[in-house]
Amino acid sequence: MISQETIITSESAHTSGTYPKRHLAIVGGQGARLWDAEGREYIDCVGGQGAANLGHANPYINEALQSQASRLINCPEIFYNDERAAYLDELVAVLPKGLERIFLCNSGAEAIEGALKIARLKTGRADMVTAVRGFHGRTMGALSATWEPNYRKPFEPLIPGFTRVPYNKIDALTEAVGDTTAAVLLELVQGEGGVHLASAEYIAAVAAVCRERGALLIIDEVQTGFGRTGALFACEHHGLEPDILVLAKSIAGGMPMGAIAFQERLGPLPPASHGTTFGGNPLACAAARATLRYLHDHDLPQQTAEKGVYLLERLRGLDLPQVREVRGKGLLVGLELKERVQPYLVRLMERGVLALPAGPNVLRLLPPLVITYTDLDQVVEVVGDL
Repeated sequence: MISQETIITSESAHTSGTYPKRHLAIVGGQGARLWDAEGREYIDCVGGQGAANLGHANPYINEALQSQASRLINCPEIFYNDERAAYLDELVAVLPKGLERIFLCNSGAEAIEGALKIARLKTGRADMVTAVRGFHGRTMGALSATWEPNYRKPFEPLIPGFTRVPYNKIDALTEAVGDTTAAVLLELVQGEGGVHLASAEYIAAVAAVCRERGALLIIDEVQTGFGRTGALFACEHHGLEPDILVLAKSIAGGMPMGAIAFQERLGPLPPASHGTTFGGNPLACAAARATLRYLHDHDLPQQTAEKGVYLLERLRGLDLPQVREVRGKGLLVGLELKERVQPYLVRLMERGVLALPAGPNVLRLLPPLVITYTDLDQVVEVVGDL
């Protein structure tokens, strides 16, 4: 086997440089465990940055990919396809009510881009309202909606017409939404922005404001979808039926895929108003169908709800002096620290736990939903020793 240092040296010579890489070469995984090139084992609380809800080397996904790859990998949407047709039926059946039109694409940022276009197209308006600390991606339209100035400033001027208002503050949002507002774009849990949860009262009020003023409500569930928060979609916690729902990350069990679901009452998109070469390819659709089957067969959203309560209770019971607050929903958990998070990520890695930041001082735990209680206990033990 190639050594870890050889892998790191080789990749470093040619990588773009944009990623703040950790000195670690991952070569294998199973469930919620990962192995590096030297054979060391880690509990994965990065979870493919939210794309590995079903864990690594999931047998449902592996079987679906192998079967479909031997039959047909690519089929652009200028033709109909059996696997795509079956997946669209199955996805619509589990989505919030009315979301019966689907555009399939390849990533979360691409899905956000499409959602913004649909909002402008269907309303005839140009402006968008988003939230402080919101994160929606790094392509030009998605970046225009994203809060973090460090992400945006080097690429300005971006797309005009975006207003950012404080999260969970309905008065500010009400003031910002007017007759030129095409849509309000929100996350129900701000993952990258620090694991902040929207209140039920706030979401109900936002939906009412959008209805009253003719703006569409776009909900970004790129990270929270497919069981992550203890429901198949975070919308379910609020009884919410958005105008547009944006999905990606774990939609296809780790395969690159995204989707924009929008209300039937908005009608289909005009021909050639949007498009993608790889979106809705049969290979990704097969993996996405297997994902829905696995989530259903293993009642994974309910398992996640229970594991999330367990993990939050155990972490809050540590009473660590360097932790200001522990918050989260399901297995999307953040520990807000009183100092910068980066040294903690390094120490966790040295102790066999891989985790994420969520801003400069929040430690984010985003494990595969198949993680065992034994592994959760070990994560809590390691965190408690920091």
